[in-house]
Amino acid sequence: MRPTRDQVAAAAGTTIPDLIAPGLRVLFCGINPGLYSGATGRHFARPGNRFWPALHRGGFTPRQVPPEEQEELLRYGLGITNLVERATARADELTAAELVAGARVLAEKAERYRPSWVAVVGVTAYRIAFARPKAGFGRQPERLGPARVWVLPNPSGLNAHYTPDTLAAAFAELRAAAAVPDAP
Repeated sequence: MRPTRDQVAAAAGTTIPDLIAPGLRVLFCGINPGLYSGATGRHFARPGNRFWPALHRGGFTPRQVPPEEQEELLRYGLGITNLVERATARADELTAAELVAGARVLAEKAERYRPSWVAVVGVTAYRIAFARPKAGFGRQPERLGPARVWVLPNPSGLNAHYTPDTLAAAFAELRAAAAVPDAP
């Protein structure tokens, strides 16, 4: 069910639960939920967000999973969390202090749940959160607990630098590095 404009607007500051379990192959980490996600309680839920197509086209899932079926990701050893829990209209509404605090919480989650990889979607947020101003995309030198770290482009439709094809290629590169088998 699509939320109304009023429901989307009222979602500011709400949170949505992590999609997480012990021993995941990849824990994807968004910056924070958008208002549409806050209103629906689903990650990357806004129509037009390119996370779900990139995940499928990158070979992680056998079909494009809609946000309403996000729990299916756990079957493939995949999960989703966020650096900052509160929903906002735009990621640039977050403070640097919130992102840095989120990095500490993400490290605690990685230690507790022990995914093989943590993939942060959004290089600018990653640079701020982890105090790595020159970090690029791909594998990062540090670990979070036992997890290796990868940075992906932000799949938001606002990130016009990446096309659906280049996003899919970036996700496929992570899948290959993480040795995730092709989706059944």
